Amino acid sequence: MIIHETDVLVIGGGPGGYPASIRAAQLGKKVILVEKGFLGGECLNWGCIPSKALISAAEFYYRLIHDAEKMGIMVKEPLIDIKKLQSWKNGIINRLIDGISQLLKGNKVELIFGTASFINPNSVSVISNSGESLQINAKNIIIATGSSFISLPGFFIDEKSILTAKGALSFDKLPKSLCVIGGGITGLELGIVYTKLGVKVSVVELLPEILPGIDPQLIRILKTQLKKLEIVVYTSSLAKPPKQLESGEYELIVDTKQGEKVLLIEKILIAIGKRANTSDLELEKSNVIIDDKGFIQVNKKQQTSQASIFAVGDCTGPPFLAHRATKQGIIAAEVITGLKSEFDYISIPSAIFTDPEIGIVGLSETEAKEAGYDVIVGRASFGASGRAITHQSDLGFVKVVGDKKTGQLLGVQIIGPNASDLISEAALGLELGATLEDIGFTIHPHPTLPEMLMEAADGALGKAIHQINIQRRDEKLA
Repeated sequence: MIIHETDVLVIGGGPGGYPASIRAAQLGKKVILVEKGFLGGECLNWGCIPSKALISAAEFYYRLIHDAEKMGIMVKEPLIDIKKLQSWKNGIINRLIDGISQLLKGNKVELIFGTASFINPNSVSVISNSGESLQINAKNIIIATGSSFISLPGFFIDEKSILTAKGALSFDKLPKSLCVIGGGITGLELGIVYTKLGVKVSVVELLPEILPGIDPQLIRILKTQLKKLEIVVYTSSLAKPPKQLESGEYELIVDTKQGEKVLLIEKILIAIGKRANTSDLELEKSNVIIDDKGFIQVNKKQQTSQASIFAVGDCTGPPFLAHRATKQGIIAAEVITGLKSEFDYISIPSAIFTDPEIGIVGLSETEAKEAGYDVIVGRASFGASGRAITHQSDLGFVKVVGDKKTGQLLGVQIIGPNASDLISEAALGLELGATLEDIGFTIHPHPTLPEMLMEAADGALGKAIHQINIQRRDEKLA
């Protein structure tokens, strides 16, 4: 057995693990990164990046059919070459993986492909992908093994007909029909992709509403668009185990509020939740404590119950966000090297790439009221945005939530064009402790989409220009 000695061992090369490796190396530590499968983890290989590639392609195709002629652009009937589309998507993935490889090499991080398991809190056994047995002794260890999708009883995932996002992002032939089990982010994003590419899509959600936890005002807008896209949504509904027919299709019985519905479906996507990828680690030998759902417990410094072992990203529980994992990985590396760093944040923004997009950060109106704030709210519709109208994307609005007594910005919810980009300004405002007056007083270039954040803030103060002010101006905020 080959024995390695290192300052920092990182297990997992996803959006939490590879930034942790790079940051620790930048700070002078000897670093070994062990990755079981593919650099970039779920996010790069079958999550964030490939899904956004297909979202972009589907949107482009859909708008050629439905919007181009309105602008005087005449296009012959466009066709989809799904194999070429997949090749384009995979090219993006490979380019980004190569970029990560070069960054690791440039920062002198030693990369080992293999499966790691604990021997004790400071030693790990690794079976390399080539079959070699290794032992790595490390002063500190960072666990960044991510999460994986879970299934339902009676639904046997084969990534061919019954799929997770991994299989649903890799079709070499478009199905005629797709049923998505789960009305959360992943299910809706991919459901919209395939309906825009001509697939008949239905969504089954057990809870009373899709995207649970999101402001109902945003959900109403999204449901309007889903109806326009002819996506059938069953809420408060339960899908029973499917029966495969001789035709290859599945008979799926769904218990709905209106009674049983029988769906004939070619493909089924399971998107109901995730679990931590820790089963291979033999955590019982590490003294690391997990919670009752299997996620690793950490403090603000990303330390586990074993002070020399850290954990970051999805394996520590929700929210399952790549940018959260990255920040946690950087913090873990900095703590290990003696810097006074911790995961101290006002809020973590979320971007949902549905149609329209959704961006949220901070407190919703309901959450702010429950927290005891005297809430003031402002809204600005993209229907009043010249830039949104020129995009033919004027559905949706910006909503700001503030404290009436102090004018403090508490949260922002956006549904509409480029919401995933617009939310970063709101996140910065929250981190800097901005007031509604600060947002409204900041001069935004015209004509641009971010103007609507300024307009919503002014609307909360009763001084919006491009809409009728419902909120009376509070002179204390003047």
